[in-house]
Amino acid sequence: MSKPIELNTERLLLRPIRLWDVVDFYEYSQDEEWAKYFNPHTLEYCEKFVSNAVMAPWEDSPRFSIVFNSKVVGGMGLFIQRIDKRAELGYSMAKEHWNKGFATEAAQAVVRWGFDELDLDKIYAHADAGNQRSWKVMEKLGMTREGVFRSHSLVRGKRRDDVQYGILKEEWLADN
Repeated sequence: MSKPIELNTERLLLRPIRLWDVVDFYEYSQDEEWAKYFNPHTLEYCEKFVSNAVMAPWEDSPRFSIVFNSKVVGGMGLFIQRIDKRAELGYSMAKEHWNKGFATEAAQAVVRWGFDELDLDKIYAHADAGNQRSWKVMEKLGMTREGVFRSHSLVRGKRRDDVQYGILKEEWLADN
């Protein structure tokens, strides 16, 4: 599993993140509505984020760029805890591609890969409690809301609640 892979969906290519993806990532992270659930993404922050993602061991932290029509429109990755056979799913999508089903389509491919190829037993994700778009992605994946982490994140100087969702391998297999 140490070799990076690409995943293809009906409309998207999910390929390992590359250093030059920082340009597209920075561009879409500057949208105010996209950014309201995150701390500001300066160019320096984006460069460090992308560099860290590229350098991270693929077997522990596979990170994909979501590509549509040859442009990076989002990102997705797994943060794997091998001992527990679980992974956290993280994702983002450029605002211009919200409500097109891209995040769900990409996440389905990554979750399927995680259960089928990585032999994970659980995949979970979390989001700002106010980010209903993100909840919808998790719910469309068949994830169950597991709880609310009160005052869990500090975003733009304010404490925020996070919601966590998860799905077990047997639940995924029963529905897919």
